[in-house]
Amino acid sequence: MPDWLDNSFFAMLGLVIFVVLIIAIGVPGIIAKMLDGKIKQIEDDISEAKRLREEAAALLVEYEQKRAAAEQEAEGIVTAAKAEAERLTAEAQASLADLVTRRTKNVEDKIAQAEAQAIAEVRARSADIAIEAARTVLSDEMNKKGGKVIDAAIADVAGRLN
Repeated sequence: MPDWLDNSFFAMLGLVIFVVLIIAIGVPGIIAKMLDGKIKQIEDDISEAKRLREEAAALLVEYEQKRAAAEQEAEGIVTAAKAEAERLTAEAQASLADLVTRRTKNVEDKIAQAEAQAIAEVRARSADIAIEAARTVLSDEMNKKGGKVIDAAIADVAGRLN
């Protein structure tokens, strides 16, 4: 047998036959279809990932807008609350000042009323004392000079009438 027909030749021949059989059966086409399917699946996964990323970015923008709107609303609420508190404080101060003014006026009116009443009582008492003193003086005078005073009064009245 020739030297080239050794085990290496038969191993090579078996390999060539195996490769021809694989090509004849269509294994490379099957492998290509499988690889094409895998490539398609990977492309689909990549496009799905891009779509999800875009949705996530849109949601992020939306939530950032909502957060900004909520912050503005919160600032508006705080500003309104501060304004309301200042208004209520001013109202309370005005009400308190009005109350103090009214009470002061009432007290001053009561004091003026009490003062007027005291003055009226003093005048009435003074008038009573003056009347009593005049009666006493007149009574004494009439007892002492009764006739002369009556004559002088009659003369005075007569002088005024004529």
